[in-house]
Amino acid sequence: MFIPLPLALGLPQGSEWFWIVLVIILLFGAKKLPELARSIGRSLGEFSRAKDDFEKEVKNAVKDADKKDSNNTKAS
Repeated sequence: MFIPLPLALGLPQGSEWFWIVLVIILLFGAKKLPELARSIGRSLGEFSRAKDDFEKEVKNAVKDADKKDSNNTKAS
């Protein structure tokens, strides 16, 4: 049976996080990390707002469809 590599290895634990953070610091540099964190935070905020807007539009569409259906059944 084939198990995809990320699932076979599992999530990082313990000292593995240290090595991951160290590699990130070496790649981006300590001065760039706050800027990177801010941009990731902004991106997550925008994604969250877009998700909320989408959910509101879906709920409004369902409500409008229900109103139209109830009006059609009353008219018949």
